[in-house]
Amino acid sequence: MNLEAIIGLEIHVQLKTKSKMFCSCSNASDDTKPNSVVCPICLGHPGTLPNLNEEVINYAVKLALALNLKINPRSVFERKNYFYPDLAHGYQISQFEYPLSQNGFFIIEEDNKKIRIGIERLHIENDSAKSMHVDGETLIDFNRAGTPLAEIVTCPDFRSPRQAKLFLQKLRQICRYLNISDADMEKGNLRCDVNISLRPRGDIKLYPKTEIKNLNSFKSVEKAIEYEIKRQTELWEKGEKPEIQTTRGYIDAKQITELQREKEESNDYRYFPEPDIPEIFISDEKIDKLQIEIPELPDEKIKRFINEFEIALNDAEILSNTIEISEFFENTVSEFQTLVSQNDYKKEKSKITKLITGWITSELFKLINKENTNIENIKISPHDFSKFIFEVYKNTINSSNAQKVLKIMFDSGADPESIIKENDFTQINDENELEKLAQKIINENAAQTEEYKSGKENLMKYFVGIAMKETGGRANPEIIETILRNKLK
Repeated sequence: MNLEAIIGLEIHVQLKTKSKMFCSCSNASDDTKPNSVVCPICLGHPGTLPNLNEEVINYAVKLALALNLKINPRSVFERKNYFYPDLAHGYQISQFEYPLSQNGFFIIEEDNKKIRIGIERLHIENDSAKSMHVDGETLIDFNRAGTPLAEIVTCPDFRSPRQAKLFLQKLRQICRYLNISDADMEKGNLRCDVNISLRPRGDIKLYPKTEIKNLNSFKSVEKAIEYEIKRQTELWEKGEKPEIQTTRGYIDAKQITELQREKEESNDYRYFPEPDIPEIFISDEKIDKLQIEIPELPDEKIKRFINEFEIALNDAEILSNTIEISEFFENTVSEFQTLVSQNDYKKEKSKITKLITGWITSELFKLINKENTNIENIKISPHDFSKFIFEVYKNTINSSNAQKVLKIMFDSGADPESIIKENDFTQINDENELEKLAQKIINENAAQTEEYKSGKENLMKYFVGIAMKETGGRANPEIIETILRNKLK
């Protein structure tokens, strides 16, 4: 049977405002003692009144604008009524009929094909407490209660597990660019439920959907959708396609989903306007002000990097992965331009930016990953990194010694010029000196010389290796190899 998957996402982004959504309790409660960052408001004590944190609105508006959503001039908080042990009030303060924003879209790219994902709405609500299951008991930590959330509801526009994963990864990147959330799925800063159904390809009808919960990584989202497509396909092929909406939980260890309950409808929550919070009115002036505060976003930055720095798409994507990486790259290029004339930079821009890109994405990232740190925490400044690149560019040091210099810089933060001088890393480029060395190597390795002349050209590596050993890695490998080849003809 030729079926297609119809997939939509419901995503919760935990906003990292300084204080919680409706009280002054600290919102940075990840590493604190359970139930220590709480007050009568977030514990739902009778008689307490919520006081809306305006920064929550600002963060949510920025995210909505980045996702091309229309900001509604008027929005309303409502009570979403349901019982659960981690919800002290017995209701969640959310938005339903009049959300903060709606009717947006976002573009993802899969196999060089651009895919437009519609976004129905983005609204704000407060988080519940956190349930923990320990030794057969359920414990509740109310530190998370009242944390502000932006809920994003997409249209059912995804057609594959990979598309859903790509969207979530791009969303995480945007949240980090905006500095409104760490959006880490493993830590619960970004949470996602998947709605999925199947239908015969070409059909336009939507069939009862299945909601999948308990997804705590991009990989689990992808694997859960893969499993659910397979499970529902088998039902369709047996003539038992789903007839009602259900909620299923993903079991990561088994990579399967299991039935939890029949899916609730919105009227089961008995929404009604929150009486203790006034309506929200957002002016065009406020929207314009927040729009200005939005930085250049990843897709725009990638296009600019390709055009301005003449680098490849893949390199532009890597360098724009985070704002910190992109700033380190751009600042390095800017600092490098002070070391050469503008004419030289213009003539060799592609070569220079490729050199900078290569050393950042290969050797520098290798050191960063080994130390499990971030580029913003390293001891090397863009100023010193540009001076290091300049020495490589001038052939002052060869690639082997350049790696040693970079490691010392990474460990100590020392200046590259002093490292080169103190360790005698300066490359030998003098052809007369290298010619004498080449002749010495040939004279002292007569047997290998004859073998090379008889056709064993891979012995050239042997000769160059001796040259590098004799000079402590300082000989210019390209020049010495050229001289050796000429002498061995």
